[in-house]
Amino acid sequence: MYLYLKYRKRALRYFQNHVEYNAFIHVLGGVGLGILLASPLAFPHPVRWAVVLLGISLLGHLYAVTGKK
Repeated sequence: MYLYLKYRKRALRYFQNHVEYNAFIHVLGGVGLGILLASPLAFPHPVRWAVVLLGISLLGHLYAVTGKK
C-alpha cells in the first residue's frame, strides 16, 4: 500500500507541473475508452484502435510515475 501511495504522489506531482501533458494523456484514454464502448460497429477495427489509444495513455501514466525530475 505504501508503494502505491508513493507512486501516486509522484504521478500527481508530475501531472500538476505538466498540465498540457496531463490533458493529452487523459484525452487519449477517454477517446480510447469511448471507441471501445460506443462504436464497435462504426469502424473497421475499433478494438485495435481502442487498445492502441489506451496503451498510449497507460504508457503516459507510467512515464509520469517513473520519469526523472
